[in-house]
Amino acid sequence: MNMIKKINRTSPGPMLLFSIILLLFFGGSSCGNQSGEKTEGKSSGFLNKLTEDDSDDVAGEGVNALLISPKNPRPGEVFHILATGGKGVLKAPISVRGVSGSIESRKSRNGNGLPYWKIDEFVAGSEGKYEVTLQIDNKKVKNLTFGVTSRPSLPGSKAIWQNELSWGAETEALYSAWINALFYDADESASWTSLHSVMQNSERNFLYNHLSLDEDNPAGKSRIIMQPDCADNPFCLRAYFAWKMGLPFGYHECDRGALGRNPKTGRWITNDSPSSKTNPVLAFNSFLRRVMDGVHSGTARTALRDENSDYYPVPLTRSALLPGVVFADPYGHTLTLVKWIPQSEGKPGTLLSVDAQPDGTVAIKRFWKGNFLFTTTGVIGEPGFKAFRPIIRKGGQSILLTNSEISADSGLTGFSLQQKGLNGDSFYHIMDRNINPKPLDPETALLDLVQALYEQLLVRITSVNVGENYMKSHPGAIVPMPSSAAGVFQTGGQWEDFSTPNRDLRLLIAMDAVLDFPDKVLRSPEDFKMPILQSPEKVKKNLEALLSRKLSELSITYTRTNGSEQKLTIADILLRREAFEIGYNPNDGIEIRWGAPENSEERSTCHRHVPPGQMQTMRSVRTWFSKRLHPPT
Repeated sequence: MNMIKKINRTSPGPMLLFSIILLLFFGGSSCGNQSGEKTEGKSSGFLNKLTEDDSDDVAGEGVNALLISPKNPRPGEVFHILATGGKGVLKAPISVRGVSGSIESRKSRNGNGLPYWKIDEFVAGSEGKYEVTLQIDNKKVKNLTFGVTSRPSLPGSKAIWQNELSWGAETEALYSAWINALFYDADESASWTSLHSVMQNSERNFLYNHLSLDEDNPAGKSRIIMQPDCADNPFCLRAYFAWKMGLPFGYHECDRGALGRNPKTGRWITNDSPSSKTNPVLAFNSFLRRVMDGVHSGTARTALRDENSDYYPVPLTRSALLPGVVFADPYGHTLTLVKWIPQSEGKPGTLLSVDAQPDGTVAIKRFWKGNFLFTTTGVIGEPGFKAFRPIIRKGGQSILLTNSEISADSGLTGFSLQQKGLNGDSFYHIMDRNINPKPLDPETALLDLVQALYEQLLVRITSVNVGENYMKSHPGAIVPMPSSAAGVFQTGGQWEDFSTPNRDLRLLIAMDAVLDFPDKVLRSPEDFKMPILQSPEKVKKNLEALLSRKLSELSITYTRTNGSEQKLTIADILLRREAFEIGYNPNDGIEIRWGAPENSEERSTCHRHVPPGQMQTMRSVRTWFSKRLHPPT
């Protein structure tokens, strides 16, 4: 079944074919820069000349920094050293010398930038002072000292934790490397039941039990608890790293703003606050609960110029969008970048992120229109890619850096207003070019989009099952539904836990992006590596055929009310797009939530329906779904 309407095509005339033959004989390139080389002069789309900052080569630069964990190893204990820098750090030897001489690395692993990092494993010797040296091209570029002791130091401050460092180029590089290493081997199928379950994996988390308090041991008496939602997740990651490293951390109380008025920050709360808990792990947990109660969807959408904000906007360049950078979408969702997978011959590049959901799950998401919504029109606040505003220590006080102080000269990712007022088409075009610097073959690009949609549908199976399992365990229960459109998309409690309006709106946008792709190639053939002997119309027709075939090959399976399995191809699901505009309510049976047609055999096993009052609200809210728009929230 062809899922895309067909278009008429005229065959290329003799003069066009003659011109193509001349191009072949005299070295002309194809209309998508098939050679993949950078072009000079006037051009459009992907043929715009790549700047040095946008190219992969810039990844060769980096800030050299070293970090040891645990902070103070015990004699005979395994410890690790993290080194960051440019490409040279991957093969750079890390030497450790102590009271008994040199210690050899037992094993090593690395991350292929940005940022570039390597982690070496050692076993501590006798108590005493040790020195670490990083050498690149036979030149010592960084060193640090640490102590091996059987009695790790305990915090002596009444604050939640004591500040020992300031945020700067080195600590930001280490933070980015830690985020990257934390999720380095994860792909789009990866998810966890909570953020603390990620931290409790010693193979994944470089800072596991960094403070020697048994703080990350899942069986420990006092252990870290982190179960953030999407707005909390970036703050939990940042706070965890800051606590382990003795770095300042804070967040602002913030209102939610309104149309025409950006969210405004108020009181700033930091880790300098006194704690009533004497146990440092319990003190951190208590503070983190306060953070999660204090931040919300508006926190990340403060004005781009606001110097009292927790975030600041960064440029849309490959070297600026590092792991740890946060994306604040226009409607309240946030994601944290974790990994770039570079474009290779015949394979698209990928930008991966991590997000959290109201049920506490943490999952990997790729960058594409179905996950990263962007518009600056008709929204509350100013969205986009942002980094945490660095905090320094000065005169015993924690101080936020101003916009003018955050510059490339300082080694930090510079403040930028590039995203201010940017339209969605320009935003996605810039990001597509960052992810795939060379034009993609249209078929490769289409298959990548279909795979992204497929992954999003797999995630929806889990999301819908969360609500279905709750309803099955609470027979006769009715999940209360907000009465306004804004409330449907933004609320708390059971509705937030079990409904899927935001995720389904993104899914509908993703479906549209896949179905529109053949027309997109026809509209902008210069953005792709087009076949030389085919007209754009012919390419579009071939893409339609490929799309129809692929949509019929891929399928998902959900469990119906009676326990039987229902298989749906993506083609089946796309035919049900309109049903997904009202498929988000957990009070409906699972068959309805997957768009089963009325009076169909598939729907015959469904015995749960939304109350009439809720259906009336859903009809009024449906216009937002049909227009693929989100009410201002």
